[in-house]
Amino acid sequence: MQALSILFKRLFELLMRPVRFIAHRTWLFLRSIRFRLTAWFVIILGFVLLAFSSFVYSRQARDLRAVALERLLESTRQVAALYRFAQVFLPPNSQQSLPDLINSEEQFLQKDQVLVLIGSQGQILQKLGPISDADLSKLVTLETNQIASNDTLTLPIVDTSVKGDGSRKEYLFAMATIPLRGNSFDLLVLGSPVDPGGQLRNLALTLLLGSLATLVIALAGGYWLANRAMHPVKIITHAAREISETDLNRRLNLHSPDELGELADTFDQMLAKLNAAFNRQRQFTADASHELRTPLTIVNLEAERALSSRHSSDEYQQALEVIQSENEFMIRLVNDLMTLARMDAGQAVLQPEVLDLSDVALEVVERLAPLAVRNNIKITTGELPELVINGDRQFLSQMLSNLVENAIKYTRGQEKRVYVETGCRNSGNGAQAWVQVSDNGPGITPEHLQHIFDRFYQVDKARTHGTAEGDSTTTETESPSGSGLGLSIVQWIVQAHGGQVSVKSEVGKGSTFEVNLPMEINYPNEPL
Repeated sequence: MQALSILFKRLFELLMRPVRFIAHRTWLFLRSIRFRLTAWFVIILGFVLLAFSSFVYSRQARDLRAVALERLLESTRQVAALYRFAQVFLPPNSQQSLPDLINSEEQFLQKDQVLVLIGSQGQILQKLGPISDADLSKLVTLETNQIASNDTLTLPIVDTSVKGDGSRKEYLFAMATIPLRGNSFDLLVLGSPVDPGGQLRNLALTLLLGSLATLVIALAGGYWLANRAMHPVKIITHAAREISETDLNRRLNLHSPDELGELADTFDQMLAKLNAAFNRQRQFTADASHELRTPLTIVNLEAERALSSRHSSDEYQQALEVIQSENEFMIRLVNDLMTLARMDAGQAVLQPEVLDLSDVALEVVERLAPLAVRNNIKITTGELPELVINGDRQFLSQMLSNLVENAIKYTRGQEKRVYVETGCRNSGNGAQAWVQVSDNGPGITPEHLQHIFDRFYQVDKARTHGTAEGDSTTTETESPSGSGLGLSIVQWIVQAHGGQVSVKSEVGKGSTFEVNLPMEINYPNEPL
């Protein structure tokens, strides 16, 4: 029994698998944007067709009623005139009654018309046409209640239904009085169907079938149009599924002038930014590994050399100085990496205060003056007017230190000099404070200027942090080491203060870095 139960369970699962698949696909189809667009289109079109059909039907019904009423009134006048004519020629003492004179409906009644002659006492004198006794008594009750004395022609319209040809039809009734001898009169009631030919029924059927056919065509055409309109979205979805971290160079390139083309262009821009970010990340990791590998290798080699055999105290001191120098380089590199990491993560917080930018520049120059003297470099300052700004003193000091150290590092020639100057100017964005750091180094070629602020970017790829370009005698104790991160930190600090940094360089004459900062501006004390 257990084996049989398992068998039935597996058979049930096999049978339910296509059902689940169909249900799942149906659910996905019903949730798709294509279906919802098509459904809304068909629903809106359905309401429009309903309103249009109702308007056409009501207008046609009103026109048919007006035509039927006009014909009924004309027929009523003719029949009433016939009865009055017969009444004139009836002898006064004649035993004949008025209905006996006209007893054939074929003489003056059209098809499906009804004639009822009601006596002065409310009795039915004559009945012609397809009307049942129940409808006749209802009609007599309604019409006698509408009789007004001295009326020769009354036109009440009774919206009722009478039975004829085995079906219910809407009739219009008109009545006219036929005077008798004396003060009495008979009441002539003539009725005619509103739609004797069934035009309204045919119109309703035509509108219904036409609307259904239109909705079916709209459903198919709308789904086709929605599918065609959503085709770029399918391309974007397919491309997004295939794109991975290692394949960010693909682009959609739809070049469509509509909103989906704009979406595709935005997607391409996002891919470009992601690709650039991943490239920067990979380059950052590779450069950091390279920069850290060199000092670690030097430390390891110096330690092995010192431990390989006995050496003099001077040799041990030299090895320790090299190790210390490499350690200081790694500390600066790690600190710069941590600073950039905090900046990228938005954890670097500005502590703005009112300060003088010239004072900060003077402090940096005085602090780095011994380094310049040790490298035989003359550092001078120009005009340093008072420039009151709102900024973070620590970050601004780090920014200027990086620029001055960079200038000291690359200054060359017979007269090595670094020049620092501050000032202010008015621009379209208001008053701007500026600080310039110039050197007379070898300069930077134009192809390198656009990458000068990139992380780990170094103009001289062969240069190491231990030897400056063009001066083989420069050692770690004579020149600040470089890792290609200083200018990146400078750019972030300047942009965080709402300013701009630029560089002008001429090969063989030197470079000038200029920082422009807005004056009198407040910054929120929150991560950037």
